[in-house]
Order: sequence, then structure tokens, then C-alpha cells
Amino acid sequence: MTEQNTQDDKQKTQSKDPLHGKSLKVIMEFLYEKYGWEQLAEIIDINCFKMNPSINSSLTFLRKTEWARVKVQDLYVRAVKKK
Repeated sequence: MTEQNTQDDKQKTQSKDPLHGKSLKVIMEFLYEKYGWEQLAEIIDINCFKMNPSINSSLTFLRKTEWARVKVQDLYVRAVKKK
């Protein structure tokens, strides 16, 4: 197998993962556009979606808090699969 074929195989495998290549910022912007802060706060009960919400404050919290980040990523995957 050539090096090019190996790279092509890796890209095909990785591209099946909806999170592949998506930054947390891109994920948050997508979810905000789709749901808005109020609905996000209902779906995922975290204060950064309830009190003075913003993309930047959410990113700060999510980067420090793994359980919340996992919930946000799971919501993103579910939302993308519904499309």
C-alpha cells in the first residue's frame, strides 16, 4: 500500500466522526444558532448558558469542565445526525 493510499484511508475513517476537525468554538456557534441560549440551558443545565451567556464565556467554562464539554459535544453529534 502506498503512502497516499494510507492517508486517503485515514481521511475516510476520520471523516465519519462528526467532531473531526470541529473546534469547540465552531460547535458552540452551531448550537447557539440552532437552539439559542434559552433552549441550550434547558437541554444542558449549566450556568454559562443561563447567566449572561456568550460564546466566549461558554468556551472558557467548557475547556475547563470535561463533563459539560462532553454533553455539548454529544448534543452537537445528535443535532448533526438529525440533519
